[in-house]
Amino acid sequence: MLQAAGDFEIVSEAARLTDLLPASGPVDLLIVQPALGEGITSLEELVPPDAAVLLLSDEPAQVAALSAGGWRAWGVLPTDCRQDELLAALCALEAGLAVAPSELLAEMITARPQLSPGDDYFPDLTERELQVLDLLADGYANKQISAELGISEHTVKFHVSSIYTKLNVSNRAEAVRIGIQNGLIVI
Repeated sequence: MLQAAGDFEIVSEAARLTDLLPASGPVDLLIVQPALGEGITSLEELVPPDAAVLLLSDEPAQVAALSAGGWRAWGVLPTDCRQDELLAALCALEAGLAVAPSELLAEMITARPQLSPGDDYFPDLTERELQVLDLLADGYANKQISAELGISEHTVKFHVSSIYTKLNVSNRAEAVRIGIQNGLIVI
């Protein structure tokens, strides 16, 4: 399917994860379809953190293991995905987004414990900072956020600055990307 699309260069292939050696050059994206019952824990040793990983799997345990990894972006598709779904997933992963079928995302969101400030899952974002981050993801400007939340523009700037510091980012796009990757923002 990828060769037919023509936009991708396949640098390595292996029948099993254990046969895949760490790549000698940079890897942007790794597509993995583990054998039935095969774990994916060895991925962390093989894939650099600045790469994206797409898992082709129907096994919930593999999906859970993938979402716990520390990659730039990750995604999962069923093993019987169509070419257009695969290509769309690869484009989304290249942009740093998480990818999954909507029913799987709904399960993950409802199964994940409710996060609150102070949890180790993400930096200590306050409830107001989470609201501001959500509005940033919707493309709101500071003035619009101010009007929406009923706070001053100066206070919005303070919250945005605090979000940047806590998420270790330098702009809105990075803050939104990190928010999406860590489940703080659902798109």
